[in-house]
Amino acid sequence: MPETVRGPVADLGATLMHEHVFGLSPEILWNWPDIPEGWDLEERAREAAGKLDALKAAGIDTIVDLTVVGLGRYVPAVRRVAELTSVNIVAATGLYTYDALPPYFGNRGPGSLFGGPDRLAEFFVRDLTEGIGRTGVKAAVLKCASDHLGMTKGCERVFRAVAQAHLETGAPITTHSHSASKGGLGQQKLLASLGVDLERVVIGHAGDSTDVAYLEELIANGSYLGMDRFGIETISPFEDRVAIVAELCARGHAGKMVLSHDSYCFNDRFDADVVRQRHPNYHLLHISRDVLPALRRRGVTDDQIHQMLVVNPRRILAP
Repeated sequence: MPETVRGPVADLGATLMHEHVFGLSPEILWNWPDIPEGWDLEERAREAAGKLDALKAAGIDTIVDLTVVGLGRYVPAVRRVAELTSVNIVAATGLYTYDALPPYFGNRGPGSLFGGPDRLAEFFVRDLTEGIGRTGVKAAVLKCASDHLGMTKGCERVFRAVAQAHLETGAPITTHSHSASKGGLGQQKLLASLGVDLERVVIGHAGDSTDVAYLEELIANGSYLGMDRFGIETISPFEDRVAIVAELCARGHAGKMVLSHDSYCFNDRFDADVVRQRHPNYHLLHISRDVLPALRRRGVTDDQIHQMLVVNPRRILAP
């Protein structure tokens, strides 16, 4: 059974495959605790649980929380949220960087100033098999990233460690990719060269692209497409995001897509008021309220929606 923050569950139900509960800035919170956003674990946990309860009422049963090191992962707070809501939360492990590694890893390991072993894969495997920190919460998915800078040395080390952890545990992999530069193809090439089965990989943010040829090449190579930034319309507008999903469904690819927002219940790294003004649809209910009706109007069937929200996530997250 797939692992969640509350433990293994038999049925994940309708699942959003790329969301976040909390995005935190620990050094800011440690040193300037009076920032306007504020951080009170219990208050923020109840606020997040309320948002997830509304999501449950809108027909979604599970979210995959892809907050990893580099994005402010703090699992004790997520565990408290899980105690307050019936929505399943799946935790992730990995490391998020577009470029260099955090100094803890950048100053040790292969190619670093001081050298020594690379502990990334060791940490990732521990999160998957023993639990994250002292929480006992096991991660169920691996995450790695590359963006407009391409596959930097730091990114490559993370991808290599993620591949190693995947081969040791069988955990699926999801990526952050840069669609404008067709970055998913480079990610696939590297992961395949390391022995990863690309059918166990989700190329994240593929939905930023409207290039059918690029997206079908990713599918032909075996991976799932993360159509997972609904609500971020400065990168790709609503109509384009809906249209590309509908087009790929019409071409028979519903079995290779998953849907999501890449949204946060609370994120101190952005000004919430500015985000609401510029991205009014960037919230957990956008797919249920707006995207699914728009897909149906374009001819996407309920069976295809079930495939993208229920069947594909179940296959990806199957242990």
